Amino acid sequence: MRSEVSVIFKNQAPVRIELHDAEPMPSEAARRWLDEQFTQMGCEPLRPTGKLLTADKVVVVAEAAGPVKFADAQWARAFAGAAAAALGRPMVNIDVTTLSISY
Repeated sequence: MRSEVSVIFKNQAPVRIELHDAEPMPSEAARRWLDEQFTQMGCEPLRPTGKLLTADKVVVVAEAAGPVKFADAQWARAFAGAAAAALGRPMVNIDVTTLSISY
């Protein structure tokens, strides 16, 4: 099955991470990985209520990581695996400029 995560940053070519040969990450491990990154990067919830949806967490972590962190292939692959598993979708498109996700 085809699996890919793409991340779009303003004025940059999209970052595309293919996961075809990667073993899927269990969803609980994916959520834990995203939680750790969210905390390590000092991210804040998008919503003023403080409620944090999984999709919001994926976008906020991608935004905090920026193009520099995505240049690290190992980190980018771990992010892509966690994002796909946590969201339960094989194809994920993250637009950091609009803080949105499409599938």
